[in-house]
Amino acid sequence: MPLPINLGSLFTGHPVEWERVEFKEGWNPLGVLQTICAFANDFHNLGGGYIVLGVAEENGRPLLPPKGLSPEQIDAIQKGLLEQGHGAIRPAYHPVAVPHRVGDHTVLILWVPGGQTRPYKTRLSLARGSNEWGYFIRRGSSTVRATGADETELLSLASRIPFDDRVNQQATPDDLSRELILEFLTEVQSELAAGAGAMPLPELAGQMRISGGV
Repeated sequence: MPLPINLGSLFTGHPVEWERVEFKEGWNPLGVLQTICAFANDFHNLGGGYIVLGVAEENGRPLLPPKGLSPEQIDAIQKGLLEQGHGAIRPAYHPVAVPHRVGDHTVLILWVPGGQTRPYKTRLSLARGSNEWGYFIRRGSSTVRATGADETELLSLASRIPFDDRVNQQATPDDLSRELILEFLTEVQSELAAGAGAMPLPELAGQMRISGGV
């Protein structure tokens, strides 16, 4: 599924800030879940973030060309995300996973928007029988466990989701402007721009995560 950004911009830091992108050379389920939890909590209201699997990093910057992932790895990761999104994150949360070619290699990009049912917590261990959970947030370009005052503030977010992340229950698809959406997608050079003109507006809004509901 095309994302509403230019995927190449993730490797340059423009227009997505580095603190909203995390690169991981391989699939570390626990580390990825903690970062998903942190981006979904959107502690600083930055709009969530992106996790790029298959790319090593140094000092928060990607090392290119990427090592990449095999098709078998990508399939296993997507199945793992589906399973762990139900059992290892509370409330359940599932990022949007999109394979992307970078030169001769394929990476997997996880889009993690701020969640509607925050705050989220994840398991501290995936070992059988473990039942310890923790909240995670972003500090600069790092994922850290929220404790003390940070945890208290994070828990308070449940009653005051930022205005621009809330669903307007009185709005309808007719309130959306396809022209403005197309203008934005074209400006950021999103792959979604090519088919957005003919796509039903509710479907387009859903892919961009600017609509929600039952």
